[in-house]
Amino acid sequence: MSGFLFDEIVFGPVKSRRFGISLGINLLPLDSKLCSYDCIYCECGLTRHEAGHKPVLFTAAEIRNSLQKRFEALSEESLAPDNITFAGNGEPTLHPEFARIIDDTIVLRNRYFPKAKITVLSNATMLNRPAVVEALKKIDNNVLKLDAGTNETFRAINRPLSPVTIEEVVERMIAFKGDLTIQTLFLRGSIGDKFIDNTTEHEVNLWLNHLNRIRPSLVMLYPIDRRTPYATLEKVCEDELHTLAKKVEAIGLKAEVFY
Repeated sequence: MSGFLFDEIVFGPVKSRRFGISLGINLLPLDSKLCSYDCIYCECGLTRHEAGHKPVLFTAAEIRNSLQKRFEALSEESLAPDNITFAGNGEPTLHPEFARIIDDTIVLRNRYFPKAKITVLSNATMLNRPAVVEALKKIDNNVLKLDAGTNETFRAINRPLSPVTIEEVVERMIAFKGDLTIQTLFLRGSIGDKFIDNTTEHEVNLWLNHLNRIRPSLVMLYPIDRRTPYATLEKVCEDELHTLAKKVEAIGLKAEVFY
C-alpha cells in the first residue's frame, strides 16, 4: 500500500496533536521516501530504495530560501507557528547538510518567530554522526523514536536497513544526558505469519528499562493515527496508553498520551 508524501519543502502550518500549530519542513525528495527504517506503520508507505537510483535532495541554500519565503508570507499574515517541525518523507537527519540547515533555521526563527520552537522528529539511526548530534543539541525539541524493548521487536516494527541494534540506539540516546524526548508508537497485529505486539509485559518492562537508562525529559505515547502499509495492524486503545504512561511516571519520568 502506498503512503502519503509531502510535495513541498515547507508545508503547513498544520494543527499537530503533539506540537500545536506546526510548520513542517521536508528535507527529503518530494516524490519518494528516503529513510533508514522501513517501519510497518509509516504513513509515507514502505521504504523502497531502487538499485541504481540516487535520490535528488534540495541543497541547504534552496531549503533556506524556501523557508525564508514562507516565514515572510506568514509574518505578513500575522500567522505565527508554535513549532517549526522537521519531519517529511522519511528521516531528516539523512540529509548531508542537516547541521547547516539547522543553523539556518535557528537564524530565521530568531528573526521572524522567536517564540516558536524548533523540533526534529528522528529515528535516531544517525546519532553516530557527531555533526547530527551537535545539531540536535541546539534545538528546542529533540524527539527520538523508541518503539520496542527487545531487539527482535525493534527489528519487526522498525525494520532498520542497517545492522544497528536497539542496544546501540539506546546507548546513543543516553549520551544526550536527558536533553531529549522519546516518542513511542504502540501497536499490535499480524504481518504474514508473524504477530507483532510491543504492549506485552515483557516488551514494556524492557522498554521501561531503556527509558530508565536514557532519562528523557518527556516520553510521548501514541497509537496509529493514519493509514498504514498494513491493514492488519491494530490501534491500541486510549485507556491502555494511559496505563502505560502511569508505568513511565512510576519510574520518575514525565509522560504524555497523544490519542
